[in-house]
Amino acid sequence: MDVNAATPLLGGLSPAAFMRRHWQKKPLLVRQAWPGVVAPLPRPALFEMAGQDGVESRLVQRTGTAAAAWRVRSGPMPRRALPPVARPGWTLLVQGLDLHLPAARQMLERFRFLPDARLDDLMLSWASPGGGVGPHVDSYDVFLLQVQGRREWRIALPASPAARAEPAWVEGAPLKLLRDFEPTQGWVLDPGDMLYLPPGWGHDGTAVGGDCMTCSIGFRAASAGELARELLLRLSEDEGESRLYRDPQQPATAHPGELPSSLVQFAQQALQRHLADPQALPRALGEILTEPKPNVWFNATPAAAASVALQLDPRTRMAYDTRHVFINGESFVASGRDARLMRVLADARQLSARERAGLSGDATELMSEWLGAGWAHEVL
Repeated sequence: MDVNAATPLLGGLSPAAFMRRHWQKKPLLVRQAWPGVVAPLPRPALFEMAGQDGVESRLVQRTGTAAAAWRVRSGPMPRRALPPVARPGWTLLVQGLDLHLPAARQMLERFRFLPDARLDDLMLSWASPGGGVGPHVDSYDVFLLQVQGRREWRIALPASPAARAEPAWVEGAPLKLLRDFEPTQGWVLDPGDMLYLPPGWGHDGTAVGGDCMTCSIGFRAASAGELARELLLRLSEDEGESRLYRDPQQPATAHPGELPSSLVQFAQQALQRHLADPQALPRALGEILTEPKPNVWFNATPAAAASVALQLDPRTRMAYDTRHVFINGESFVASGRDARLMRVLADARQLSARERAGLSGDATELMSEWLGAGWAHEVL
């Protein structure tokens, strides 16, 4: 992808210009960002998918005029659990469509001017007349692409930083709904239109008419606390259980509530040992960011021949840094030609037969393991 080339997807901006002007800064409405866009699957197929095990789905219904008058049910949901399509005020949300549907995964290709490590998923929502999920705020960046029907979006940025950091929620509601939502802008989006929103912007989308479908392409952003916890847990796995705290010189104490200074020192040294390795932190981070979601599983496909192209499974997460290759929560040291080809695989999500033939014997064996695990597939 040429990140300096203008694209209709971003309203004539190049990806580079969009990232400078709008990413995590301000919204962008693009009329006909994707002319002729087609929903990744029709309504009946979406309803059927919501009833499958391993597919994350939710049914959201407005049950009255009060602020807290909402009902939420999590899937799987058989078709009989869904209201009639003509009944107003309900929405079906199916998360992680890209994990189950090649057409959804293909849609994400247009957004790969952003790091894969930031991608969360593609969610598809279907709404009956007046359906929506109420005014809310997201902690991640999102592109709202209208793929069928029409939806009205109203947006607002809380006036103060304090309100943005700690929004006031509607009490008693089964969803995190903004209590003091005062929209400052609004538009009706037609198929092909798209709205980008940075984190922190309140928004409320309501179906205009019926048969409204919206794709939400979300980009995750871990909090500092969450990331620190994950890193410490991942780093601690290298320590093992063999190094135990010992205090043979501990004297009797008249202050049993006081922390022993030797124990504090032991904990501090444990952390310092991990951080003393300059590769420990980036290795742990890469493993965390490529960890598949809990509801993801792979189908084993043993390698048939080393002379054909291969491609990553749509559910596989792969990344790299200057020293490592990361895939589905695991890390490998790579250098030379193997490193270059592994980076091609991560960026393009495929290797040609010729590129694959250039892998070393060790890398070829590793690739066979990935194929056997279902992380990649041969293209015959």
